[in-house]
Amino acid sequence: MYEPRHEPLLPRAQFFRRLGRHSLWALGVLLLSLAIGMAGFHWLSQESWVDAFVNSTMLLGGMGPVGSFDSTAGKLFAGLYALYAGIVFLGAAALLIAPVLHRMLHKLHLAEEKRNRRRRAGKPSKNKQM
Repeated sequence: MYEPRHEPLLPRAQFFRRLGRHSLWALGVLLLSLAIGMAGFHWLSQESWVDAFVNSTMLLGGMGPVGSFDSTAGKLFAGLYALYAGIVFLGAAALLIAPVLHRMLHKLHLAEEKRNRRRRAGKPSKNKQM
């Protein structure tokens, strides 16, 4: 879990380590999803491994399948995998954005707390609102 808003901002080196961990998780999820898609297209649609790779990557990237499918099993798998791939794409994007968004919000909360402490102490604020 991330640090609560009353704690100081995470040092840059630790933040980049956190970002790296999130990137590895996102990459792992994408690679596992790619393997699932390739296996499904290869065995259920009788596609070559290269064609299975192309269809899987295109669906994971949000582009859609490249070719048409002849078998019913291949069509069902393509439809279900397309739904799954859309969710995985959004999840991977969220994994990458979460640390950056948290850091931005944490910075804003720290600045707000600092202004509130100045007001309680009777000191004028540096950022006067007009």
